[in-house]
Amino acid sequence: MDNTNTLSRLREKSGFKSFNTVSRTVIMHYPKILNYFNNRSTNASAESFSAKIKAF
Repeated sequence: MDNTNTLSRLREKSGFKSFNTVSRTVIMHYPKILNYFNNRSTNASAESFSAKIKAF
């Protein structure tokens, strides 16, 4: 994807370690990130259920 290549080039040129971490995360997870905006769905209910089980 073109945006992924652009972000990769920016990451290489930036020299900022924190930017590299953030951009790598976005590149790895962008389909899931975009899915939220397309479907307005998250896994919050599953995470909440998991937290309740751990607390039990």
